[in-house]
Amino acid sequence: MRESAAERHDRLLDLVRGRGSARVSELAAQLGVSPVTVRRDVESLATEGRLDRVHGSVSWPGGGTTAPGPAGALAAPRPGVKPGTHPGPGPTGDTAADGRELVIGMLAPHATYYFAEVIRGAHEAAAAAGARLILRISDYRPQEDAGLAAGLLTAGADGLLIAPGWKEPDDPVEHGAWIAGLPVPTVLLERRGVPGRELDDLDRVCSDHGHGVLLAVRHLLGLGHRTPVLVARSDSPTAIAVRAGYRHALDALGLKSPLPVIDSIPVEADADGFEGAVRALRDAVVEGRATAALVHNDVDAIRIVQRLAELGVRVPDDLALVAYDDEVAALADTPLTAVAPPKHEVGRYAADLLVERLRAAANGHGDGEQTPRRHVDLLPRLRVRASCGAPAETTRQP
Repeated sequence: MRESAAERHDRLLDLVRGRGSARVSELAAQLGVSPVTVRRDVESLATEGRLDRVHGSVSWPGGGTTAPGPAGALAAPRPGVKPGTHPGPGPTGDTAADGRELVIGMLAPHATYYFAEVIRGAHEAAAAAGARLILRISDYRPQEDAGLAAGLLTAGADGLLIAPGWKEPDDPVEHGAWIAGLPVPTVLLERRGVPGRELDDLDRVCSDHGHGVLLAVRHLLGLGHRTPVLVARSDSPTAIAVRAGYRHALDALGLKSPLPVIDSIPVEADADGFEGAVRALRDAVVEGRATAALVHNDVDAIRIVQRLAELGVRVPDDLALVAYDDEVAALADTPLTAVAPPKHEVGRYAADLLVERLRAAANGHGDGEQTPRRHVDLLPRLRVRASCGAPAETTRQP
């Protein structure tokens, strides 16, 4: 079977991780492909921040031969900076204490779909503060987060915005402790630590997905529907939060779900699993057990609506549907009502909070210890369109 590009990338990363650095020609020989292919792969991986590239050679981010371990194994502060402190911006926020341009490092799991807008918000806030934002992408590989963060520090980051590449419920414990040991001010965004553990003491800015689910459920109930069915993924922190929010919303409203949560599976990952989810929802509608559904995420919702139509179930005539994410929901044949997390504002608030911490550090207040740490929850909005059968409007939350 022909090796995929992702598999080749994994082999390439393993080679560089083990050796620390390598020339393109050496990697081509080891991988059994042409130098042109390796250069193309290196370009892609370097853009994502997973490799450093210099004059025909590539190296592991941070310059070490292995990925950094937890806490203090990350890159040390630059010369002249005491351990445990870091140069911050001047009073105007546009330069570090030593006169350099302020640099904010950002680690995100992806640069498209949901996180594109988060990154854009952080970039705009950094620019408004006279700072430069540098970005690395983990591609949802939490085991590589620490190495990418080390690369950001080596590249000169004065503070970090961290959205780890967590996917599983246990990832914050298994792949998160190192974040608490970072030597610079750090803000988590769209991620929450486990209550009572190290990361719960960090600044964070998140969308309140539980509130977003509650908006959708209340809206559908207000249109006269019975308790909506949840169709959701389970492969990201947002998906896990949507599932938890659904349980809390039903408890708060004194409701019971008409059937268990239907597991949404991307059709490209498991065509049979996707078909099973669609048919479970179709059966619930035909049997009169469901008149409304909340679907995470937009892409799955659009595909589900298309397949339901082929199976004789029409949206919104037979089923009112609300999508979660509002990335592409408005572009469906029948524009989808959607919960819109405040992604842009999450990035902006997080960058503003980090700049505030860096200013405090520059003014001799450590990393901002004079000001309490903050957990900021921003409320999603419900954007009403044709898929729920209600007049189109935008419901704004304060």
